[in-house]
Amino acid sequence: MRILPWFLALIGFGLAGGLYYLNQLSLLPEETPVVTHTVVLERIEGLGKLELLKYQFSDVVSHEIMREWLPDPKVVLLVQGETVACVDFTRIDSSSVLVDGDTLLVTLPDPEICYHKIDHQKSKIYETEYTFFYEGELVDAAYKQAENQVLQSALDSGILDQSRGQAEKVIIPMLRTLTGKHIDLRFQSEIGLSQEEKIRY
Repeated sequence: MRILPWFLALIGFGLAGGLYYLNQLSLLPEETPVVTHTVVLERIEGLGKLELLKYQFSDVVSHEIMREWLPDPKVVLLVQGETVACVDFTRIDSSSVLVDGDTLLVTLPDPEICYHKIDHQKSKIYETEYTFFYEGELVDAAYKQAENQVLQSALDSGILDQSRGQAEKVIIPMLRTLTGKHIDLRFQSEIGLSQEEKIRY
């Protein structure tokens, strides 16, 4: 009766060795992964925003929860993020253009923040302390704070004001080449023309 377990073990090892040998000889059929997707197109949006400036930031984020009796859980992240400013050309129509002799007056919408985000591929967790089961929650909260800070830092650094100058560098030469006219480029907040003063181009 004691021989049976050894006999079964020998058979098992023999089968495993045989399968390994056949696999090495490529005699077994190859395994092909099967991946299925169910993609639903939810919305189509027309895009008409010209990106003007991108600010890239590095940040060290420390997020800690202060407790009275237990150790304070803490995470430290090394974060890479960016904020992009743009002009929305979908808000421009023929009434935004004024023709005066050889001068073309173009009124653009004020620059705005197109998007801001964290680059998770370049960001990483640097340190954790006493996080235990709360690590995921703390990391998510720290990334959210970092994302908000990336936006605020760009605004504090004057990204919108600098985007005005960048728009002039990009748009004025293009319009001058297309129209052959002198280009007077202004932004909505800098000029208030009445409907009577606007000449449709």
